[in-house]
Amino acid sequence: MRKYMTSLSVLLLFALLCACGASNDTASDAEKYVRATLVTVSPIQYQPIEITQTSVGSLEGLVSPTLAAEMAGHVVKVHVNTGDAVEKGQLIATLDATDSIMQRNEAQAEVGRIEALLTNQAKIVARNKTLVSQHFISQTAVDNEIAQENVLTQELKAAKAKVSSINHDSSKSKIYAPVSGVIESKPVDTGDYVRVGDPIVQIVSTKILRAHLPFPEQFGPKLKAGLKVRLKTPTSDEVIETVIRELKPQVVEGNRTIDVIADVNNATNWQPGATVTGTVLLGELPAAIMVPEQSLVLRPTGEVIYVVRDHTAYQAIVKTGIRQNGLIEILSGLTVNDTVVVDGAGFLTDNTPVKIATDDAA
Repeated sequence: MRKYMTSLSVLLLFALLCACGASNDTASDAEKYVRATLVTVSPIQYQPIEITQTSVGSLEGLVSPTLAAEMAGHVVKVHVNTGDAVEKGQLIATLDATDSIMQRNEAQAEVGRIEALLTNQAKIVARNKTLVSQHFISQTAVDNEIAQENVLTQELKAAKAKVSSINHDSSKSKIYAPVSGVIESKPVDTGDYVRVGDPIVQIVSTKILRAHLPFPEQFGPKLKAGLKVRLKTPTSDEVIETVIRELKPQVVEGNRTIDVIADVNNATNWQPGATVTGTVLLGELPAAIMVPEQSLVLRPTGEVIYVVRDHTAYQAIVKTGIRQNGLIEILSGLTVNDTVVVDGAGFLTDNTPVKIATDDAA
């Protein structure tokens, strides 16, 4: 009986030890699964990229005339206000032309007087010619009358020219828009007295704008007229593609930059004086290794990207190049077939177990 109890105790102890060993193995697997870091991954993108350089500058309005008074007088009415859109040929302001009208009436009266004198002189010349033919007077008397007729003829031309000049001045009482645009300023208003040359309104046209883009002087050898440039301004969602028109030959002394000039034509909602961002296309690489920006992590060893193989993340020290549209060019350290960690890369170290988010979804 005692031998039987001893054997039973040994069997129970062996079974207990086996159960504990199995439990420890299961716990170890579970712990390993829990320690894996959840990440998302992305394959390497192999694509062409543009070599660009960006600068922030300003827009200049090439057509911004200031309309000034061409005659002195009171302002009868200004027909526009600041901010109004105007079309070419639209009436902008009317000046008092009373003085011009009075001068014109006086000049026309002078024309009438000289015409009457000339008509009478023509009769005198005709009569004297008849008398000369009948030998009643000398030819000298006729010549004097003809000379007087010629004087009156020239005086009549001068008087008519004066009337034309006054009529021209009278037309200056109405000021019309020379171009289409927007009223930028209106320094005078109805009832003001203006002299010749006093500004009435300033019109800013948005039909032709010029972008000034300052680039550091070290980019001078790479920049030239004809290169493509993309322009964007905060006042519009439109991106305009144009070309560099010219480069100013002199480096700006204050900030040592090169002024790159590009023209913008008929752009909607683009305004003179606004900020403009210009991206110049310097060249293009036919193919490059690109990864998302989130993949790049800064470590004491340098810039690092984690490559996933068999659910383990391995550290790869890389050298980067161009950054474009959320992607980074990798010059060395990766191969085209690698799969890199995107989200969660900052929590990893070399040879770390990872759990890919797409695995859970599957």
